[in-house]
Amino acid sequence: MDVGFIGLGAMGRAMAANLVKAGHTVRVWNRSRGPVDALVREGAVPATSARDAFRGDAVISMLADDAAVRAVVLDEQLLDGAPAGLVHVNMATISVALARELATLHQARGVAYIAAPVFGRPDAAAARKLQIVAAGDPAAIARVQPLFDVMGQATWRIGEEPHRANVTKLAGNFMIISAIEAMAEASAMAKGHGVAERDLLGVLTNAVFAVPIYKNYSALIAEQRFDPPGFRLKLGLKDVRLALAAAEAASAPMPFASLVRDNLLDAVAHGDAERDWSALARVAMRRAGRDGHT
Repeated sequence: MDVGFIGLGAMGRAMAANLVKAGHTVRVWNRSRGPVDALVREGAVPATSARDAFRGDAVISMLADDAAVRAVVLDEQLLDGAPAGLVHVNMATISVALARELATLHQARGVAYIAAPVFGRPDAAAARKLQIVAAGDPAAIARVQPLFDVMGQATWRIGEEPHRANVTKLAGNFMIISAIEAMAEASAMAKGHGVAERDLLGVLTNAVFAVPIYKNYSALIAEQRFDPPGFRLKLGLKDVRLALAAAEAASAPMPFASLVRDNLLDAVAHGDAERDWSALARVAMRRAGRDGHT
């Protein structure tokens, strides 16, 4: 397929590289040039602009947040020049409000729109092990399914309204950060009684919570391996804020999300914004007077 790819951060670079390896023609664009040049050396085609990438059979955008999506897609009026038959796949984690707005704007201009955020860190993206949550017109999803098959190990279809995929992604990220918070508080309590994080979490994530999220993040917490980040803490804060906004729109109280948001703000205030979001564990330890590794 002839594919445009917009946004080459840690996730986007790995996803676009897998598309190139699979033999697709991939035109890549990024606001900074370095990632473009790196992918061109792997066989990608450099796009001269975001508009140049916004053509072909499909275009994938993997941008950081609402502001980036607005600046690149909407402010540059990319939809106005989109060719007939193009499918736009937005794989970014964005607000539900913007997701609804994008669906309306695409429909008005006759451009197929799929929301397809992913679960997985950069290493999972590189290994083609992402979990992709897709929502939109089933026929459009079917057209881009070969691309999903290259980038991930499973595609979960969640309905025809694109915003449903974004709701699912925000709910999932809330559950992940809640697991990190629970492990952090449990570790701070246990450490006060002489039980090291490694021992506590080793037992619990093998005997009681033997699932990847707990096992993977418990290792980061126990070893204080917060750099380099797989997912930056400031982006986790962004996602919790988006979950709270979605909850308010649905009149669904999320009291624990409010607590986690405040703890993430605490982490940002103490200089951890650019570290992995598992650095949230430092907040509980610091409050318990036990900041440090055992």
